[in-house]
Amino acid sequence: MYSIIKNYLFMAFFGALSILAMAFFVSALIYPTLPNISHLEKYRPKQPLQIFSKEEILIAEFGEERRDFIAISDTPQQMINAILSIEDRRFFEHPGIDLIGITRAAIKNILGKSHEGASTITMQVARNFFLTSEKTFKRKINEILLAVKIERTLSKEEILELYINQIYLGQRSFGFAAAANTYFGKNLDQLNLGETALLAGLPKAPSRYNPLVRPNLAINRQQNVLNSMLRHGYIDKPTHIIALEEPLGLKDRFMKSELQANYVAEMVRQTLFEEFGDKIYTSGLKVYTTIKKKNQLMANRAVQNGIINYIARHDLAPPEDFIGFKSQEFKNKKERDKFILKKLKLIPTYSNFIPGVILDLQPLRVDVLLKNGKKISVYKKGLKLLKKDLELQNEGEKLLKPGSVIRFVKKRNYWIATQLPEVESSLVSMDPQTGAILALVGGFDFHRNKYNHVSQANRQPGSIFKPFIYSAALEKGITPATLVNDAPIYITAKELNTNENWEPQNYNEKYDGAIRLRQGLAKSKNLVAIRVLKHIDPKYALDYITRFGFNKKKHSPYLSMALGVGQVTALEMVAAYGVFANGGYLKKPYFIEKIIDVKGRKIKQNFSVTNEETPRIIDPRNAYIMTSLLQEVINTGTARKAKRLKREDIAGKTGTTNELVDAWFAGFNPDIVTVTWMGFDQPRTLGKHESGSRAALPIWIDYMKPIINEYPTKILESPYGIVPLRINPKNGMLAKKGEDGIFEYFYDEFLPDKNAYFLLN
Repeated sequence: MYSIIKNYLFMAFFGALSILAMAFFVSALIYPTLPNISHLEKYRPKQPLQIFSKEEILIAEFGEERRDFIAISDTPQQMINAILSIEDRRFFEHPGIDLIGITRAAIKNILGKSHEGASTITMQVARNFFLTSEKTFKRKINEILLAVKIERTLSKEEILELYINQIYLGQRSFGFAAAANTYFGKNLDQLNLGETALLAGLPKAPSRYNPLVRPNLAINRQQNVLNSMLRHGYIDKPTHIIALEEPLGLKDRFMKSELQANYVAEMVRQTLFEEFGDKIYTSGLKVYTTIKKKNQLMANRAVQNGIINYIARHDLAPPEDFIGFKSQEFKNKKERDKFILKKLKLIPTYSNFIPGVILDLQPLRVDVLLKNGKKISVYKKGLKLLKKDLELQNEGEKLLKPGSVIRFVKKRNYWIATQLPEVESSLVSMDPQTGAILALVGGFDFHRNKYNHVSQANRQPGSIFKPFIYSAALEKGITPATLVNDAPIYITAKELNTNENWEPQNYNEKYDGAIRLRQGLAKSKNLVAIRVLKHIDPKYALDYITRFGFNKKKHSPYLSMALGVGQVTALEMVAAYGVFANGGYLKKPYFIEKIIDVKGRKIKQNFSVTNEETPRIIDPRNAYIMTSLLQEVINTGTARKAKRLKREDIAGKTGTTNELVDAWFAGFNPDIVTVTWMGFDQPRTLGKHESGSRAALPIWIDYMKPIINEYPTKILESPYGIVPLRINPKNGMLAKKGEDGIFEYFYDEFLPDKNAYFLLN
């Protein structure tokens, strides 16, 4: 046996020498034809498109390749050690070719112990920059000669820096710094040794050892790296043992981000792609948006809370999965938890809705193991959704049992049990003076549903559309004091241009008779809005609403328009309400502040347009009176919940469509206008009592509460041509001496006298 091995060794050794001799002979012919490598000294990788908030906080990156350049001097030593131990431990000793490594690999291949290559780090750099991966003798000779040439041109540190930044590591990530963020959401210096070793094992076969796709193979490879580090003296035995047990904080997603604004990022990407094409992914453009960090954080939280609260108001759905650990036998709880976590790893996390397995249930407490390995207990405050199920006496009727997988969300100092929603919600917030978008949430979670419910979803606006009808009416002589009959009305099919007659009703099916226009809007009376539209003529109203940016083709000149049966987007709606907020100017919403190229040059900037440069689309008196009417909605009407903000300058309108399909709220003051929405992608009822004031308004309040004090209270000055007069609230006429009266606002050309009021029947 010894003699056979001895023969193999001689054969391997002389075979290696023969190959090298042949290679050096061929090199004399090939070396002069090798490519120029001088550009390696000035190497900088392709740079992705980066998108930032107004405060220069990273929102997203888009690129064909994920890259984060890191200098060798900034690379953690444990990362370097891990790479050298598994890839090229004699890197600082050989001249680019490792003869010892070649001999060792040849022997192992002959003996069948393994199939190894003998490429050094320098040879890999040569291959990555200049050659293909084809396995031919000529390519290998070129690789060796290029390695020698590189070693003569660059220092060892420069070569290692090229390798660390250029090597492909899977998931479109090039270089170890980019891979650290892709797989762990961390910088290199934040990785533990176990995570570092996992990355160091990827160059051999990035797809095969991808920890997000093949975690078991990735762990085996990581252990090989740690074993190699121990064997070659880079770590000691205690460190090795600890590293093998260290948790791997793998990410669920691949997008690098410091501020979650994925729908905004996609809007930016689409806008730039339309203008610049594919080159945006490699040219290193930096886009600074109008998004403000605090506004966006509060918007994300408000939408999430609104969805959680909606879910809690409705019935529990069957659990999304089940992990039957009760039917298994385990030595201990640690082994049980390991079994559960292996299954949970396959379930994605969305918008902080963490999947977890129920370990034990009691009427007022549920014990859970989360996907991140944390064990929690959820108590009464967080069990609203589960309350009915937990109280059932018959076990067979219960939806939940140990092993059920549902979702859990951390809220301040307690956990909430919830589930993935079918419902969607959105929020868009704008500076009405400039049109700059301050925050935008297009849905529950971008990675689950990329459809943007702010910019793409055309939905019925319902009662949120009524103010634009009332604004049109002010130009026809109707005043806030005009009496309108809030009573049932019968509309023929001919008037609607349909096949059926129509008998519209108020939301609560209650009627107040003759009421002032102000009251009609505050209480969102459908019959008042219909009579107002009938009086001013639907065709006139249709022309009028286009001033606010609404598409004429998405609305019809019939009485049903008063109830908002047309189609609008939330982005259109926030711009339209901005007109009331800024005194009559239509500001086009924008979200890109400036674009900087890779050399730091400003290639595009959006300057906010002043009111002097923007055409005024409605009379300032109209905007003033409409703001006053919409403040009444908050003071005495359907949006009274907003009074908890304790602000005199806020105004707004709730919106609910027929059958409670869409719920809206639009609210503003002179500095900020925000629209919130809730509904299903495939339109269906939100459920009993899910009106705009219940489903959408709380989201607006939740968003505004932490930021409203950043905007000083502004009481609007009455514009020229507005006359306040004391009227009798019962009949809308001027109040006589001794009568109770309230002040109302009028255009100076539409002043009432004792005979000048009228009733819309």
